[in-house]
Amino acid sequence: MSDTYSAQTAVDELVALLDLEPIEQHIFRGQSPNDMRQRVFGGQVAGQALVAANRTVDRGVAHSLHSYFLRPGDPTIPIVYEVERVRDGRSFRTRRVVAIQHGESIFHLSASFHVPEPGLDHQFDAPTGLPEPLTLADFSTRNEPFAAQMGEWYTRPRPIDTRYIGPDQRARSDGQPQAPHQMVWMRADGRLPDDPVLHQCVLTYASDMTLLDTVNLPHGKTFLSGELIMASLDHAMWFHRPFRADRWFLYVQDAPSTHGARGLARGIIYQDGELVVSVVQEGLVRQL
Repeated sequence: MSDTYSAQTAVDELVALLDLEPIEQHIFRGQSPNDMRQRVFGGQVAGQALVAANRTVDRGVAHSLHSYFLRPGDPTIPIVYEVERVRDGRSFRTRRVVAIQHGESIFHLSASFHVPEPGLDHQFDAPTGLPEPLTLADFSTRNEPFAAQMGEWYTRPRPIDTRYIGPDQRARSDGQPQAPHQMVWMRADGRLPDDPVLHQCVLTYASDMTLLDTVNLPHGKTFLSGELIMASLDHAMWFHRPFRADRWFLYVQDAPSTHGARGLARGIIYQDGELVVSVVQEGLVRQL
């Protein structure tokens, strides 16, 4: 199997993962991949919840979401998503989604949808003078020193291609503190259908992959070192402009504060020089 085919297969599997099964009015069921995780990946449940919210909206596009991770998700059983229609206005629609497993809420999401209209326009300038994504190391190259430690996790195809500008926080082993900033090129590693809702949901999935690692940079600790327990606590996103998740986007991340076993990270996402998405996440960062 070629690398290109493997990558596209992984992207197709991600699209299928986000294609929820309707089981009742405003109730949907999602599955998890069989990838031997101990808990459901946070980006997956956020992306699926946004799909569920979108399925109940007849006009408008998502402009923001705010979510809380309440309990670890069980990857061995389906997740049920219940959608509440909070408001249907002329310009805005609001939905609340609860993800349920074992009879308990594991995740809450509130999403707001806006019917597009003209208005003022400005943005922070995008960084310039950066290396092109394909000149940077991919996941396999960065993590080759940890291949034995990672096992099957190292060799599996990945739907999201990540290329770090500078050191990969997860692949560092020097233990040296770094400035609390990092930049990562990302894209879905294959072609996606043209549905803009799907592109929002895929980017929501991807936005949880590297952001929380930023809080470890000033402390010289890494995920692979086994020194930390890390988990997303909440996740907020604002969608400013249209984009495609299967084209390179630049994820600029920083971490203003870490304290009391919690860390806060922020991200802004550019594509073709346009600021398309803003992200804020707080996570548990507990030392063992």
